[in-house]
Amino acid sequence: MTANEQEQASGSGVSSVWARPRRQKEQPALSREQIVAAAIELLDAEGIEALSMRKLGTRMGAAATSLYRHVANKDELIELVVDEVYGELEVPDLRDPADWRAAVARSGHSLREVALRHPWVAAVLGQVGLAHLGPNLMRMSERMLALFQRAGFPAGEPEPAMKAVIAYVVGSATSEAAYLSLLARSGQDEREWVRSLTPAAEQALADHPLMRENASAARRGDPRRVREENFDYGLQRVLDGLETRLPGR
Repeated sequence: MTANEQEQASGSGVSSVWARPRRQKEQPALSREQIVAAAIELLDAEGIEALSMRKLGTRMGAAATSLYRHVANKDELIELVVDEVYGELEVPDLRDPADWRAAVARSGHSLREVALRHPWVAAVLGQVGLAHLGPNLMRMSERMLALFQRAGFPAGEPEPAMKAVIAYVVGSATSEAAYLSLLARSGQDEREWVRSLTPAAEQALADHPLMRENASAARRGDPRRVREENFDYGLQRVLDGLETRLPGR
């Protein structure tokens, strides 16, 4: 980030870890990378509500003041962990522009997988600071934007096309992650949990024949596969719509 961009970010009144210089000398006993890794472990295990600088410090065997030498506050920490998990995203290279749909679909599925591995991440995207300036998020956005650029979308459309796909994935994954969190709290296998709900579901659907028919079909399959197929169906329909924007289509 340039000095001018830092000044603009600071002047916006939004605190961000990406809008200030990183300390040149870090405490040898503790590093920003260690803090981020420990925070992700805590978030994956207990969720966003459990995250606090005090609790994280206790988990790491360090005082909260030691953490503040590297991260100014909890919002900055969230920016860092969001960017770290974005580094797990897989965005394939596009050698043949005709293969753009498969590449974008793989990117969408990868983003969903990241969100389900880290169920807390979808809930905090866009809520803190200037997370979009993180190096991993910037790098992956650049790679994904290149897919639409190489596919031949008209000038000015690659970015909104990319954002349309991301909006669908994040929205879908947020709901799915919430469902999986509820499932985890139940302590049951997904198949067992679905079976245990069947009597109540059948009673609730008694007066709704179309919903009952579709629910029955879903219950006959593997719940995990059904979730994946439903996600892919929505993603493919988004890509159908975007494809109409390509010249000659």
